[in-house]
Amino acid sequence: MSMPVQGEDLRTDTSPPTIVMSQEDGQSVPREERPPLPPRPSELTLLSSRPPTSQGPNTMTRGSLLSHATTAVSMTDVNTYTKGDGLRETHSSTPKRVPSSPSVRRFDSTRNSDGAEDTSSVKSFMPSAQMSDDMASLFGDGIHSTSTTVMSSEDREVHHIDHEVDIDFDREFAEIHGDDQDDTAIHAWKSKKKHFLILSAAGKPIYTRHGSDTLISNYVGIIQTILSFYQSASDPLRSFTAGGAKFVVLSQTNLFLVAISNLLESEAQLRVQLEALYMQILSTLTLPTLTHLFSVRPSTDLRRPLQGTEVLLSSLADSFTRGSPSTLLSSLESLKIRKSHRQVINNTLLKARVDDLLYGLIAAGGRLVSVVRPKKHSLHPGDLQLLFNMLFEADGIKAGGGESWIPVCLPGFNNKGYLYMYVSFLNLTETNVREMGDDEHVAKEDAVAIILLSANKESFESMRSMKDYLVHELGRNRSMHVIQTAVQNGRPSPTEIVPGTVIRHFLYKSKGNVQFCMPSYLPHYQTLNQRRQLLSLYHCLHASAHTKYASVKVHHSVSSSATTLAWITPMFELYCVAGPLTGRNALAQGANRVVQWVQREEERLFLIGGAVF
Repeated sequence: MSMPVQGEDLRTDTSPPTIVMSQEDGQSVPREERPPLPPRPSELTLLSSRPPTSQGPNTMTRGSLLSHATTAVSMTDVNTYTKGDGLRETHSSTPKRVPSSPSVRRFDSTRNSDGAEDTSSVKSFMPSAQMSDDMASLFGDGIHSTSTTVMSSEDREVHHIDHEVDIDFDREFAEIHGDDQDDTAIHAWKSKKKHFLILSAAGKPIYTRHGSDTLISNYVGIIQTILSFYQSASDPLRSFTAGGAKFVVLSQTNLFLVAISNLLESEAQLRVQLEALYMQILSTLTLPTLTHLFSVRPSTDLRRPLQGTEVLLSSLADSFTRGSPSTLLSSLESLKIRKSHRQVINNTLLKARVDDLLYGLIAAGGRLVSVVRPKKHSLHPGDLQLLFNMLFEADGIKAGGGESWIPVCLPGFNNKGYLYMYVSFLNLTETNVREMGDDEHVAKEDAVAIILLSANKESFESMRSMKDYLVHELGRNRSMHVIQTAVQNGRPSPTEIVPGTVIRHFLYKSKGNVQFCMPSYLPHYQTLNQRRQLLSLYHCLHASAHTKYASVKVHHSVSSSATTLAWITPMFELYCVAGPLTGRNALAQGANRVVQWVQREEERLFLIGGAVF
């Protein structure tokens, strides 16, 4: 179903649209006209003389959009879907460009959540052109479902959440000892639900998440043979499925990165994870160094240059196995604090800034609190994910406590050189703020870090002096207490956000801010295995909503374990999970209320703009 986007002035349009269905032969079918036929070849020259319209050709490719953290939306999407009678239709939907504002606001949204009236609705943001008073029309019979949507083969198999299996994470992450002659070690390796392998173009193993090089040598030889066969045919292998496992291959500079997954993940999702692992390698070596090593000696053993960074690769890989909302949505989560409090922190960062500073960040509990950055420059979400993985997931830096001075390449910023990162972890108590001592440990949820980046490798002392002043000022103006309170409060539960809601969990991504928010996992998802199954639900929803031929941007699905809803607009993405017996109307109402809450709390939930110099 084609659903054009509303007009650009979202604040003054008082006629919120929805999906409207007509009745034919007792069934609900979309009311839409047959699309016009394309012009004859002889008339193509006339098109160039026509004035540009909203139906003009798309001048911005989807690839370019994905490479930048912007609010830009593709101008034209051509969609194909199959109707109930088996006939296939092709149509286009041409959304208008959404202004690239740091925050998209509705005309009736209020910034103060105290006593605010909930006037927004899920229908207010529906990319359609008509309105209906019946909430059920949000779904109708034209809703995108896995049984009526044409999908590529790589996406079909990820939409059956009932096929997900339990994972024993203690066994999954347990070390394997032995070689290829040890049957017990081989059996343990095969029992893992997910593998990541990195090998050179010459077939040398570089990294494996499970097992040793001797254990996987035979498997690496098989993979290398298969990849070489397709490379010689000038048709690089991208993915295949065998024995219920999905194999995805990412070819980069003289490297092959391979993911083998028995979990519910699509090819595109696994490819994003492999790209993150590749960026982790670049953050250690830089692209010119990597290229030079293989140009001088194609059979270079890359394990020695990467020695000591295996823990970073493994912590990143394990986060993918456990399930990472940040990686799935390609966005970051910010700590929820009042706008006025965040502004005080931003101003303090600007006041403390020294000349050598390029970027400055304050992070708490793995979430972003504030950023100071140059004008017209912003950090790539992938770079921030690498930093957060290094600081909060891997135990090396955080476990050491104190302060650290680390050269790091941020591939999204510049993959050809290093920046120098000063990191200091803080211990926040009720009475004072102090720097963590050496070998002092703190949980990820309670860790607070000050991260300062500079292009000058001799700027350690200036970065330290900035940190000292910053800590003093944040303690004096009570900002540290604000951060500590927000960390201790944690995320609100779904029923605290929407009293009486049927929604058990949700993910909301603000496209303009490239950030997401979510409620607490409790009380429905207490164990690591339950949270992995929840993330598998989100992987299925995400794959359904973003599949190549998805013609509708609202997806409702029911299984024996959950009822789910995915809702995609040019401004946000919303994924909701409820119980298996939840009705569509109740789920739609819950989605309404979540959107209303996010709109009211936007400047608390998301870091908008940051401190700019």
